[in-house]
Amino acid sequence: MTHLLVIGLDAATWSVIKPNLGVLPNFKQLMEEGQAKSLFVEGKILSAAVWCTIFSGKSVEEHGHDNFIKDGNVVKREDIKVEFIWDVLDGICDIRALQIPFVYPPYNFKCDYTPVEFGLSSKLDDLEQDTDGIFYKAIDILEENPDVFIVVFTALDKLQHFHWGEPIVLEWYKKFDKILGVLSKLAEKLIVVSDHGFCAKGEARERTLPDKTPEGELKGDHHEEAILITRGISYPIKTHKDIFYAIKEEVENAVKIGKSN
Repeated sequence: MTHLLVIGLDAATWSVIKPNLGVLPNFKQLMEEGQAKSLFVEGKILSAAVWCTIFSGKSVEEHGHDNFIKDGNVVKREDIKVEFIWDVLDGICDIRALQIPFVYPPYNFKCDYTPVEFGLSSKLDDLEQDTDGIFYKAIDILEENPDVFIVVFTALDKLQHFHWGEPIVLEWYKKFDKILGVLSKLAEKLIVVSDHGFCAKGEARERTLPDKTPEGELKGDHHEEAILITRGISYPIKTHKDIFYAIKEEVENAVKIGKSN
């Protein structure tokens, strides 16, 4: 069994989860069995920056990556001059990472997956196909029992931008509730985290997209309050960058225990 599973749910928000725990049984169970809290984005609420912070352990001022495009060019992994948690732990343990959206297309480490439309589409059929593809790929990887596995799903962000306030939003949370129920059983320890929350566009601290886009009219936007659910994690996670150190500590402790045995 995998020692530690990290599931990223881009844009998952307590404002949908908590009022609907009656139809989200796996969220409810994980919150009751483990610990649940909020993490707050202090600077600009930009996914590229926050996911980079989560997996590098550095603030945006330190890693310098705040958007997918810089000076008209698509930012690539090699343009970001930091080590990520998989770089640090590679060689110490078997760590894999699937679809980490600090760049586009999302980044994979020691696994292969090609997202639908490079992971950029907001069409519901594409989101469904891509989410299912990532889910089944995640199961395949977890069945190989890596020590640490990290996977991020981005559909909620794209969906909520254009369908915030509609019934379909809760239907997608139900879908991810089922995904959590399956994946969480395949690992001993668990971290579930979002890069930010969500709200109606008029309530957002800042605007991340224009009112109208080729994908449709903007209805929702990023909120600074993100979710965190943990199971079996002793490191005190207070900010997004603490997740890097929590993963690192879990692996180091497991290695020490292995050596002592």
